[in-house]
Amino acid sequence: MSSGDHIFDHTHHGAATQDEAMQEASREVASAERRILIYLVGVVLVATTTITREFGVVDGGVAALPAIIGAIVLAVGLVIAAFGELRIGKPSNNTLAAIAILAAFASGRYETAGYVAFTLLVFDMALRRTAWGARRAIEGLVRLTPDTARVLRDGEEVELQLAQVVVGDVVRVRPGENFPVDGEIVSGSTTINEASLTGEALPVEKSGGAGVFAGTSNLTSAVDLRVTQIGSETTIGKVASLIKEAETARNPRQLMIEQVAAYFVPVVLATAALVWFIVRQSDPSRAMDLAITVLIVATPSALLISSPSAMVAAFAAAARLGVMVKQTNYLEAAASCDTVIFDKTGTLTTGRFEVARLVPADGIEGADLLRAAAFAERQSNHPIARSIVATAERAKLDIGSDGGHFEEVHGKGVKAMGGLGEVLAGRSSWIRDSGADQHTVDHVEERLGGMTGVHVMGGGRYLGAVGLEDRLRRNSKDVIEKCRELGGRLVMLMTGDRFAVAKRVGMTVGVDQIEAECLPEEKHEIVTRLVSKGSRVLMVGDGINDGPSLAAADVGVAMGLEGSDIATNSAGVALMTDDVGRVPFLIMLARRTKAVITQNIAISLAAAVLGLVLAATGQFEAIGGAGLGGVGVAVIWHFLDDILVLGNSFRLFRFGEEYQSSERTGSEGLIEEAGARRPREASARLAAAGA
Repeated sequence: MSSGDHIFDHTHHGAATQDEAMQEASREVASAERRILIYLVGVVLVATTTITREFGVVDGGVAALPAIIGAIVLAVGLVIAAFGELRIGKPSNNTLAAIAILAAFASGRYETAGYVAFTLLVFDMALRRTAWGARRAIEGLVRLTPDTARVLRDGEEVELQLAQVVVGDVVRVRPGENFPVDGEIVSGSTTINEASLTGEALPVEKSGGAGVFAGTSNLTSAVDLRVTQIGSETTIGKVASLIKEAETARNPRQLMIEQVAAYFVPVVLATAALVWFIVRQSDPSRAMDLAITVLIVATPSALLISSPSAMVAAFAAAARLGVMVKQTNYLEAAASCDTVIFDKTGTLTTGRFEVARLVPADGIEGADLLRAAAFAERQSNHPIARSIVATAERAKLDIGSDGGHFEEVHGKGVKAMGGLGEVLAGRSSWIRDSGADQHTVDHVEERLGGMTGVHVMGGGRYLGAVGLEDRLRRNSKDVIEKCRELGGRLVMLMTGDRFAVAKRVGMTVGVDQIEAECLPEEKHEIVTRLVSKGSRVLMVGDGINDGPSLAAADVGVAMGLEGSDIATNSAGVALMTDDVGRVPFLIMLARRTKAVITQNIAISLAAAVLGLVLAATGQFEAIGGAGLGGVGVAVIWHFLDDILVLGNSFRLFRFGEEYQSSERTGSEGLIEEAGARRPREASARLAAAGA
């Protein structure tokens, strides 16, 4: 009998390699073949009785024997499943089906019992086959990961099964191959297509120290990587596991549905008994058939699969666009969020500082200011320092070699000694303490307009400041507007950065409220206060300091594959890409899923009630006539109800296709061309396209 447990019960967590997926698929095929053989044997035996009875080959008692055996063969699985439901005190689909078959059997209707069991089992098989479409999304992810890897042992390549690869091994991946593991590049550089994981069509360049992920495609050059995660622990393995978990997740809505179904079963039993009792008084020959028809048509299988089928489809749609939802309750919560909080750095902004303005002091040329700043910062590994040096190099300024004296003054800046003499670069307060005129520094600070400034002194003279800006993501403003359109009553920017910087970003993107200079505990306190006042909070962040507030929000969303592990582990949703535009997509998907589940519940209940009325009043008998009869029509009604619910749920598989298609416009050719060029050439091509 089809049910939520029947259709969505093949969950094997941790199967993340192609070999394991193929083994699981083989087991399912073998199991299906065994069931089909049993069904055929059973129905042939039942049909033998029908044929011999129609042609009068043998007498009635002997003719009934094959039908008795066939009905037992077909019904035994349903009866065992029904006892399992009764043992735990939760009678459901199998219970009603078993009672209907046993009633037919007890009244001597062996052929009816056999045909009903066979038809229900065949329809259940068809439903299983339909539901296997939900697993194709998982299998598609799993197949992206090769089942072997080239491991470097003593300088030579050794091809091993993934089960033999361990964390710390060095694996070589050639152009045109998919990465078999998560790892960190230790040698070489290449261009990688990460669309399978992030949903982004444009390839990215990666070199030494960069992280790569299983299932993504190496396009241009061979690279060696040190293994960090294997099998089910890889990022793509976790995505596949999460989709599988959605099949059996028991969220509050599903628990409510099961409670409704538990009350529904006694009502159906009582109705069937009442129909049998009433009709028996006037037409005993019809009474049992009508009761069986009532039992079959009102089984709540469609009701039980209304939520898990929709959740599986929604998780698959989310994974296609690089949104990893950890539990079904987070998807439910996202549908009702009315407050959206964004961290600034790395979320609304790129997290990568770039030189945006030079503010030289009076009498100083901008080029001299930038040269001195780059000279001081040239040996620092700080992201701001690297950005200043890179800008000077692009401007073809001579900043000298890495020789000379270099000292990093903790919390203040850097001090360098060399061809340009002594140069200091750092905070304005440190430069003031080092002898710069306070009025001049304040004037330069004001001209920075809220940008992050690196103030510079050279040879005892204040030279000015280099203004750096954490660039806004291209769609940040559109995302804020979309969140507001989706019902966000409060859209907030929350950051540990200075208020002037936060205000600049907040006013540009149009948030409702700005909370700046927040410590991690203050961020957590703000989120906790909003939640305690009844707000449904969705928090988006990427840093270590966002972890507590992501955990406190109703839905925490961690940004990017390479964000903080603490943020990712604290959040209920992880974005596989740095595109903040996935946030409104998540909310829209959650709301569409909620609507589909509501539709499914309405469809299943309406079909059950209407079918109950038609069956109890004998309308199914009139429809079926002498051929199908009322029982045959009831079986078909029950099957169509299940199919309607599944079909409605599986519409979610295609949710977001338009979103993904728009991202890919004009970019598919870039992937192909990147595979045909060297990494540097591919980079130039992408840059020219505005990637």
